[in-house]
Amino acid sequence: MTRLDLTRSLAALACAAAVGLAYAAAPGAAAPEFAVADAAGKTVKLSDYRGKFVVLEWTNPECPFVRKHYGSRNMQDLQKEWGAKDVVWLSVNSTRQDHYEYKDGAQMQAWMAAQGGAPQAVLIDATSATGRAYAAKTTPHMFVIAPDGRIVYNGAIDDRRSANPADAKLANNYVRAALTEAKAGKPVSVASTTPYGCSVKY
Repeated sequence: MTRLDLTRSLAALACAAAVGLAYAAAPGAAAPEFAVADAAGKTVKLSDYRGKFVVLEWTNPECPFVRKHYGSRNMQDLQKEWGAKDVVWLSVNSTRQDHYEYKDGAQMQAWMAAQGGAPQAVLIDATSATGRAYAAKTTPHMFVIAPDGRIVYNGAIDDRRSANPADAKLANNYVRAALTEAKAGKPVSVASTTPYGCSVKY
C-alpha cells in the first residue's frame, strides 16, 4: 500500500467514524450508554434511568451562552419544571481535563449550587468520551431521551441564537416543546436543530 493509499484509507475510516457518531446521536437512534462520575464522585449510567425521560444538557460555566441561560434562570426553570414531572436532568461538562476551562467535581458542584440549578446530577466527563459519543458540539447542546432509550430530540435549547439573557424568555424553547409532545405520546415535531453556543472543549 502506498502512502497515498494509506492516507486515503485513514481519511475514509475517520469519515466513517464521524458519520457513525453523528448517526448514534440522531433522533430515533438508541442513545449511547455511558458511565460517568458525577460531581460527588458517584458513577452515573444512562441505563440507571431506563423507563424515564432523560435530558442531557452539555454545559461549561466559562461559556457566555451557558451564562445567558443560567443568568436569565431559563435553564434552572426548565430543570425544576421537568424534574417535578419525573424527567431526569443530567448536566454534562465534557471539557477535557488538561484544558484551562476544566472544572472538577467540587468546582462544578459549587457553581451549580450558586446558580440555584436543579439537575439530577452534574457529570464530569473529564476524558470527553461521552461528549464524543453523542457528538456534542456546543455548550449548551441538548438531548432528550425517551423511556425506551431512543433519542427524540437533539440540538439547540431554543431559536434565539444569541448570548443575550433577555432573549431566553422570548424564545421558542425546543426542549420544552419536545418534552411536552413526547410525554403526551406524540411525535416530536421538531426533533433536530443546529445547536449554538461555545464549542465543547475537547
